[in-house]
Amino acid sequence: MAILYKQKGQHVRQKMASFFVMMMLFLPIATAQNEGQYSHFMFNQLSYNPAYAGSSGALSINLLYNNQWMGLKLQAPTSDGKAGETPTNYLASFDMPVNFLHGGIGLTFNSEKIGYHDNTTINLDYAFRIYWGRGNLAAGVELNLYNFSFNTESLVGISDFTGDPTNPISRSNDPAINGQQASDFLIDLATGLYYQVPGEYYVSLSVKNLLGSHSDQLAFRNTRTLYLMGGYEYTFPYNPAFKLKPHIMAKTADFSIFQAEASLLFDYENFFWAGMGYRWNDAFTFLAGINWNFSSLNWLRIGVAYDLTTSKLGAYKVGRSWGSLEIFANGTFRIIVPKKPPTVSRTTRFLL
Repeated sequence: MAILYKQKGQHVRQKMASFFVMMMLFLPIATAQNEGQYSHFMFNQLSYNPAYAGSSGALSINLLYNNQWMGLKLQAPTSDGKAGETPTNYLASFDMPVNFLHGGIGLTFNSEKIGYHDNTTINLDYAFRIYWGRGNLAAGVELNLYNFSFNTESLVGISDFTGDPTNPISRSNDPAINGQQASDFLIDLATGLYYQVPGEYYVSLSVKNLLGSHSDQLAFRNTRTLYLMGGYEYTFPYNPAFKLKPHIMAKTADFSIFQAEASLLFDYENFFWAGMGYRWNDAFTFLAGINWNFSSLNWLRIGVAYDLTTSKLGAYKVGRSWGSLEIFANGTFRIIVPKKPPTVSRTTRFLL
């Protein structure tokens, strides 16, 4: 969107300032770390809000890999000589508009490993969309299918240390942790609202884990999480090839744990972008990526993000984390179904 007049440029700046003042009101309460954060949250919005499904107006496919707190040495010994693993995520998703459903559908598959936990999640999304003002408003619902597993065989207790250098750890006799891999299956729901003016800004509000599903076998429950997100696209008035794209996200788990993140991306001709962000009390984020336009309908986006850990998990000490790595890819394909030509019927009439 090219802005060619100074008056219009001032109007856009005023709107952008008002919008981000409103979003920043949520930030002062964000004082603690919460898990489940992606540095490419602005490109991976379906993971947070089902109402995003179909918002791009095209078939969109996302792939994401996240390796958190690389280099972190876990010190706790186990019966198999390992010390668990730092969080690793593999995510794949797609969404597309469906006209006869008056909205869009989406599907997300996420595989996550944290320590001795292996978690697999499948999300099914539907969004109902209407045109409102200059943009469109969507309300979405999501069905969450969770499979949690926990490897109890590797855990040891303090009473399992023998003091024998040749056999330092004995088999645990604790029935709570001595056994095969425990697992459970849970079902939950999510909902959200999403408003966007394409090429200008978006606002997103959603709640995950509405049911707060509980696992008696693994002794935990899903935490209800509220997400508030927003972004703006500012085009330089006298050089439309350059754009600034600020994004912000804040979330709270049961209003007891808070986290926020803000990023500012610099875009050149919708071909290359780079920027940085800050995750509250956790890390500085550096992002860069590129777009390939194969045609006016199809394009591919690839991005990489590096998080420089600023919490005590980093602290520039031996055995601490030296950062997190995230790789993101997105393909968008616009499918145009040609309209059938009108059928012309000719009837011969005889006049008597």
